[in-house]
Amino acid sequence: MDGDDGNDAGGDWIWVRPPQEAEAASAAAGWPVEDARPLKVVFASPARYFTDAAPIGNGRLGALVWGGVASERLQLNHDTLWTGGPGNYTNPKAPAVLSNVRSLVDKGQYAEATAVAYDLSGEQTQVYQPLGDINIAFGEDIRYTNYERYLDLESATANVTYNVGEVTYSREHFSSHPHQVIATKISADKSGALSCTVSLATPLDHRIRVTDANEIIMEGSCPGERPAGDENAFDHSKGIRFCAILYLQMSGANGTVQVLNDKMLKLDGADSVVLLLAAATSFEGPFVQPSESTLDPTTSAFTTLNMARSMSYSQLKAYHTDDYQSLFQRVSLQLSRGSNDMLGGSTSAHSPDNISQDTAVSDCAIQMAACSRLNELSNSEKPTVDRIVSFIHDEDPSLVELLFQFGRYLLISCSRPGTQIANLQGIWSNDTEPPWDAAPHPNINLQMNYWPSLPCNLSECQEPLFDFIGSLSVNGAKTSKVNYGANGWVSHQVTDLWAKTSPDAGDPSWALWPMGGPWLATHLWEHYSFTMDKQFLEKTAYPLLEGSASFLLSWLIEGQRGYLETNPSTSPEHYFIAPNGKQACVSYSTTMDMSVIREVFSAVLLSADILGKSSTDVVQRIKKALPRLPPVQISRDGTIMEWAQDFKDPEVQHRHVSHLFGLYPGHTMTLEQTPDLCKAVANSLYKRGDEGPGWSTAWKMALWAHLHNSEHAYKMILQLITLVDPEHEVSKEGGLYSNLFTAHPPFQIDANFGFPAALSEMLVQSTGSDLYLLPALPRDKWPQGFVKGLKARGGLTVNICWKEGSLHEALLWSGSSQNSLARVHYGSHSATIGVSPGQVYRFNSDLKCLKSWPL
Repeated sequence: MDGDDGNDAGGDWIWVRPPQEAEAASAAAGWPVEDARPLKVVFASPARYFTDAAPIGNGRLGALVWGGVASERLQLNHDTLWTGGPGNYTNPKAPAVLSNVRSLVDKGQYAEATAVAYDLSGEQTQVYQPLGDINIAFGEDIRYTNYERYLDLESATANVTYNVGEVTYSREHFSSHPHQVIATKISADKSGALSCTVSLATPLDHRIRVTDANEIIMEGSCPGERPAGDENAFDHSKGIRFCAILYLQMSGANGTVQVLNDKMLKLDGADSVVLLLAAATSFEGPFVQPSESTLDPTTSAFTTLNMARSMSYSQLKAYHTDDYQSLFQRVSLQLSRGSNDMLGGSTSAHSPDNISQDTAVSDCAIQMAACSRLNELSNSEKPTVDRIVSFIHDEDPSLVELLFQFGRYLLISCSRPGTQIANLQGIWSNDTEPPWDAAPHPNINLQMNYWPSLPCNLSECQEPLFDFIGSLSVNGAKTSKVNYGANGWVSHQVTDLWAKTSPDAGDPSWALWPMGGPWLATHLWEHYSFTMDKQFLEKTAYPLLEGSASFLLSWLIEGQRGYLETNPSTSPEHYFIAPNGKQACVSYSTTMDMSVIREVFSAVLLSADILGKSSTDVVQRIKKALPRLPPVQISRDGTIMEWAQDFKDPEVQHRHVSHLFGLYPGHTMTLEQTPDLCKAVANSLYKRGDEGPGWSTAWKMALWAHLHNSEHAYKMILQLITLVDPEHEVSKEGGLYSNLFTAHPPFQIDANFGFPAALSEMLVQSTGSDLYLLPALPRDKWPQGFVKGLKARGGLTVNICWKEGSLHEALLWSGSSQNSLARVHYGSHSATIGVSPGQVYRFNSDLKCLKSWPL
């Protein structure tokens, strides 16, 4: 690597960068500098299961580090490694079926309509595939002590250390975004003590060769079609081609490397070794068949590798750290129970009864706060699995902080500009037939993956979603025209690398849901409302929003009640009991449909006003259609009516809360404007219950936050932070695995993203004109704390500090001259404000602006 021996004799490279905006603003305001708590996911032993391993990633290339002693395994993924190729997402027979379904719905024959709607189904998605494994064998029956393994969120590195006799071995792994490689450094503190055998493996069709330059080259291809489910049915067609190259750089005067079986590299007597893994595929976009791709993955992988190995390991790490921290360090969070509550262990030694009567009260408080701080720090070093188990008893706030930042870490690690969207497992999968194909599901799961990107100050990480929506609009225009005779573009409940837009195969309760595309389109407007990027609104967002609205205008039809209706219509994955006693899922104008349509129409109207497009035909049609949409209704039991009629619900504790979309992430229900509907939302949540998969828990947490019910929002945190045993998973009962991955179960990454989004909503909420500080802070649980760097609509950044359960100070600033912030709210206090770009405003607990200064 650039001629050095891997030891970086020139010394470690360290970037020194200016402080992040949020930290600079706090420093200028004179806020005290708090010692950061360690942000580590800690393990006491090597991984036994996929969900014990430590995830690393650069958006495109991911790995799970298992941390074994006798053998290390890095399970590899590449974001474009999928089965199949572009498909035909149209069904010429669909219009006749659609007409039949609509007729049955109009007659109130909902069970019959449901049965016929199966014929509107399409094909299954393609399947996300694992790249393979780096295997590093150190020997057998190794006796070791002092084992440590942890994932450091501050540096995005996975680390393993242990002793064998008097020798300390250490490993460090990271996935570099600047250089697009996975880098591993293995070292021993005794010269010549490192020996191992390195190899690559994959479950896909492949061949492996080794060069004289210490390179293991693995080339292969994905299946040309999704697995058939029949072990005897082998797919001989070739799909996406791939290449992974593992390069080994040894240090140590007496170390040797030899080739074994033309497939492995054997290292003996080294001081340390650096491994670099580069990988590429032949994926050339969602509209290019694998057989027609002009990309050579081997050439691409070598190009990437050659650039990376021209640098020393410390240079690679310095670039990696700088790139990662430029995103991660934008937001800091500290939650504390204050001086009257210690975490972990016995508190009697430091209770007031055991402190000298000569000690002043203030000194007593300082001692107790210091004790609490020490306990919080020691908790951070405990195995995370133990912290999850004990959370029901100690409710350790630092674990909440860790889970919040872990979600941000994962988003940075699996979704970057130019990569694919985060799928159902982010980028981390170890199975050729993963649960639900690891396919993105736009009936909640894909959207939740990107909920934290804006409020948690990671807007760049959402860019792959906008690229993907653009691809959906191309295929979706064909689906819309052929299947439904409609304008614009449509997408349904599940999709894949190839931007599938047709309905899924199977039950219409999930497959027949053309609101997937419209819901995704709302993210385009949200991105503008947070960033105030007018060029993005004009060039990217508005054309896609207009196309989605055009579909919806075509999809709406005259109904029997005098409204514009959607027919057929489903509430995702939820059945009802029709008036004739039969179960059905197909009816008309579900609350979810109407809520999504209102959001899209509203986004188009607001965008058109900004861009000077208010006179267009689409805008005029929307203005006529909006007042004709059915209103949200309240059922006999005081809950939000999920369907257009007050059908009996056979599963009142169903996991989806789709009918509450208007409160969050939508904007058509608010405590100020629709208090009766919000009361019905609360009744609906009580009726649904608190249990459910991880993503359901996170959504409920955000909904309770928007009802300003801090107690119940916090209850959802307790619900989520429970340990899931991989050997005894209970269907649809969520929680956390030992590596903090969230469970449906099995593992689904959506709740890892839903959690930081929901927590941010507990601390800051916003509209275009109003900013709400600490709207759902659980004051008795976290009476002291701060958050720095959260984002709000209008291009705002917010820092908040609270003490004794109440707002102490807030700082806010905007980088945009387009922001329309008019009011700031805290509890019963409100203040009118105008914000100039680049100015920091400092507010006290009464929302009095104490001063302002240039950022």
